[in-house]
Amino acid sequence: MSKKTAADHLSNVPMFSACSKKELAAIARSSDQLSVGDGHALTTQDESAREAFVIVSGKAVVKRNGRKVAELGPGDAVGELGLLDHGVRTATVVTDGPAEVLVIGPREFSALLQDVPSLSKKLLQHLAATVRELDAKSYG
Repeated sequence: MSKKTAADHLSNVPMFSACSKKELAAIARSSDQLSVGDGHALTTQDESAREAFVIVSGKAVVKRNGRKVAELGPGDAVGELGLLDHGVRTATVVTDGPAEVLVIGPREFSALLQDVPSLSKKLLQHLAATVRELDAKSYG
């Protein structure tokens, strides 16, 4: 996949939706494409976070403490929380069939947050929405 095609895919990712074409191109340049097979662990719960992933094609299953909690598909991103706080993974994410993903390493992720202001804002909005959703599930 070319970097232009990667930028086109990134434009459909909610976390990157506020980014300009120039910013999407910068994000695409900062990522690597990876083709993975069925059952490939993108993240493993309680392990150190080393990268974030954007699913370009295929599906993945999210498990927490061995229990399925979500399914992901094209446009979904995982791993950004661990890159933000340098903490451990909160869930295991495993591909369900072959998949294409974009991988963003910690150094590239940090540079993007500094160079693409709209990404920082969108990421904060995404995390706030996640906290609100979890709060509603936990406390009604």
